[in-house]
Amino acid sequence: MALKQFQAESKRLLELMIHSIYTHREIFLRELISNASDAMDKLYYQMLQDGDTGLSRSDLSVELKVDKENRTLTVSDNGCGMTKEELENNLGVIAKSGSLNFKQENNAKEDIEIIGQFGVGFYSAFMVSECVTVRSRAYGAAEAYEWQSRGVEGYSIEPCEKEGHGTEVVLQLKPNTDEENYDEFLEQYRLRELVKKYSDYIRYPIRMEVERSRLKEGSKDEYETYTEVETLNSMVPLWRKNRREITKEEYNQFYKEKFHDYQDPQRVIHTSTEGAVTYNALLFVPAKAPMDFYTRDYEKGLQLYANGVLIMEKCADLLPDYFSFVRGLVDSQDLSLNISREMLQHDRQLKLIASNLEKRIKSELESMLNNEREEYEKFFRNFGLQLKYGVYMDYGMHRELLQDLLLFYSSSEKKLVTLKEYAGRMKEDQKAIYYACGESIERIEQMPQTELLKDKGLEMLYLTDNVDEFALRVMMNYEGKEFKNISTDDLGLESEEEKENAKKQIEENKDLLAFLRDALDGKVKEVVLSQRLKSHPVCLSTEGGISLEMEKVLNAMPSDEKVKAQRVLEINANHPVFQALTNLYGADQEKLKTYAQLLYAQALLMEGLPVDDPVAFSNQVCDLMVNPEG
Repeated sequence: MALKQFQAESKRLLELMIHSIYTHREIFLRELISNASDAMDKLYYQMLQDGDTGLSRSDLSVELKVDKENRTLTVSDNGCGMTKEELENNLGVIAKSGSLNFKQENNAKEDIEIIGQFGVGFYSAFMVSECVTVRSRAYGAAEAYEWQSRGVEGYSIEPCEKEGHGTEVVLQLKPNTDEENYDEFLEQYRLRELVKKYSDYIRYPIRMEVERSRLKEGSKDEYETYTEVETLNSMVPLWRKNRREITKEEYNQFYKEKFHDYQDPQRVIHTSTEGAVTYNALLFVPAKAPMDFYTRDYEKGLQLYANGVLIMEKCADLLPDYFSFVRGLVDSQDLSLNISREMLQHDRQLKLIASNLEKRIKSELESMLNNEREEYEKFFRNFGLQLKYGVYMDYGMHRELLQDLLLFYSSSEKKLVTLKEYAGRMKEDQKAIYYACGESIERIEQMPQTELLKDKGLEMLYLTDNVDEFALRVMMNYEGKEFKNISTDDLGLESEEEKENAKKQIEENKDLLAFLRDALDGKVKEVVLSQRLKSHPVCLSTEGGISLEMEKVLNAMPSDEKVKAQRVLEINANHPVFQALTNLYGADQEKLKTYAQLLYAQALLMEGLPVDDPVAFSNQVCDLMVNPEG
């Protein structure tokens, strides 16, 4: 039998394809089944064109056959088959696709779905086979031909016997090695598993003869084996059914089985689009965040199908990071696939789908927020942090998309509110959206800095997540109202008269304040008389772009470089402690230094910051208790 040489880059391309392009060897079965589906699509389409009604879609199928003794796996179909010339052109020329040519010649995009696009998938069979034999008989032809190859050395084509039209691909599996177990592809359970994973939604039945056991008739404990034909695939994808015909229970069951969750999804988004890009999508918002969701181990992405064939288990490019909690799948016939079908080109169709999905997810979340507030708040407790990260990332590029989905706790409403709701309640002369940061709502409520705003009846947003203030800083403003941390140096809430009185008071006490600043030895930039304190003696505020909360968050990150906010110690001039400081300035400046350090430590503790020297602080408190007059 004379061997013919492969054309194109032949040996090198075949070696590269076998050893490099495909990541998982199991892909070969998906490719062969997809080719079989293409062949049946072609036959059905051709018969429609010719007006031939002798064959219906229900007559077409893919068959899998295992021969363990001879270590062969056969994939056969009763599709259009191939002539000798087509075997030569389709299988002898690497990277030439008969499916693609057929599609182009017949302009069949709307009438027929062709999975194969690049003519390389067939050669994945050589990843698991030492010899591949293809027997094919074209529909309407009297003769059949056999194509056979052992790989890069070439192939042969000879006449053969074959009943009926169609193609059968016989794989002589490679011997097992220490690294690879090729026998797995002779196990029925493994083939069933691969069909379910990759080809469950091929429109034609994929059948396999399987062995069963049963009690012998009339026997109580003696079993006999028998064979029956099993259909391995479900054929009709749930996402291609009419939404009105699918029950909530069917959606829930599909989600739990497909994505291995024990809880029903909180939200189902079932959408289909035709036009510039055509696809079906079935998306789910989980009822609870996965254990690893906020870790580096979490892998986002949607399952990607091309005409019902699984192409990628997790296509990250279909979801932006801020919607990475969404699980689901997309099925499209318009996607351009690269040579292996495992990697997707970042082409226009993919970007269009991703853009459409982003808008659809946002629309669904907005609908939940506006019409099912309790459900949205439940969602936000699970995934709101991811939306906040989305606002912060990429220098605030996505702020317009996400800002109205954010929720923060309101000091006046005592519940979660949106920025729009806050802005709608702002006082007529209010210039800023005020917020306070802390570890918990309870801790923030006790902060001295909140006293002035509460006194003036101003609403505050309480920020308890590490990313919160960074997100608001990136946003800068909402509807023209800037965000202002209540612990910054200037809130702009004083009247002109109050400002003048403050200036006068500071001028009168400038020497004392300078002394207190120097006594703290560089720990604070300034010591000032506070305009925001009512009952508390002291608090910390900041100047510049770094707040105390941002300092805590940034310094908790693994980095050798530490940041420091420009701290300002504010003292309540109307508190008895200030009179004590004034008296000591003229009577006992050494003790005044100790008081300055105690007040600074007190301010740190109220901010939830560590005291610089706990032992020294403890000793100073003890000395004061033992000798209060000293």
